[in-house]
Amino acid sequence: MKVFVTGASGYIGRAAQAALLRHGHAVQALARSAAAATAVREAGAIPVSGGLSDLDVLTAAAARADAVIHLAQADSGEADLAAATAMQDGLGDGVYVHTGGTWVYGDTAGVADEDAPWNPPSLVAWRESVEEKVLSRGRSVVIRPGLLYGRENRLIDAFFTRPGKEIGAIPHIGDGANHWSLVHVDDLAELYVAALTARAGAVYLGVGGVDPTAREVATAVSHGAGLEGRTVSITLDDARERMGPIADAFALDQRCTPARAREELGWVPRHTDPLAVFARG
Repeated sequence: MKVFVTGASGYIGRAAQAALLRHGHAVQALARSAAAATAVREAGAIPVSGGLSDLDVLTAAAARADAVIHLAQADSGEADLAAATAMQDGLGDGVYVHTGGTWVYGDTAGVADEDAPWNPPSLVAWRESVEEKVLSRGRSVVIRPGLLYGRENRLIDAFFTRPGKEIGAIPHIGDGANHWSLVHVDDLAELYVAALTARAGAVYLGVGGVDPTAREVATAVSHGAGLEGRTVSITLDDARERMGPIADAFALDQRCTPARAREELGWVPRHTDPLAVFARG
């Protein structure tokens, strides 16, 4: 397939682009800077100059493709929907794969699947209306990734590892008994490839099926950071002051299942020991 990708130079995007090329797909990727274009080209794909606000560029690129994978993070729900609409307009009958996230479910009160009720923190409350509109058109698919790890560990590194190194202990919110539904970035990349064959209107949870507690993750990260397992509890109010609105997402208690993607797409996550990955640093 000829696949147009947004966010290809980002954390998920680099892994997804590599997986697409490995599976024999031809990739064109949106690049908003010269550095991003160079990274895309060096990875073996063709850069398309522009950003998510360049709607004519998105429509034209999608029209040249058989499928679109939208990974880039928009600044708002309105911007995300505008970009999605532009690409769906150009794509026609091709496969459009949109990115959501498991945080929209809030606390899951057990193991959740794709049909669990939504109870999102304010940070991601805008996603529902965007996804509804996206799924109402053409051959659209939504992937809702869990909290990512592997390679750069962007969110966990930024909000936990680096601050923890400064104070000598990795923080967790409250008692840390809440579960995080994790997925390795390389496994998630393979799910995006598999989603190119999905049925129209499908929604899949991109999770690894292993949901350690936040305290277990903090302890493993502490070992990986050379802090000998030292952790420290911080209150949710303190976390909000340090992290902003994302603190409420990190405080969620989430357990999710990848069963639907396994049954419908044959996707089986290979990375099933996230704590070992964190502990290696």
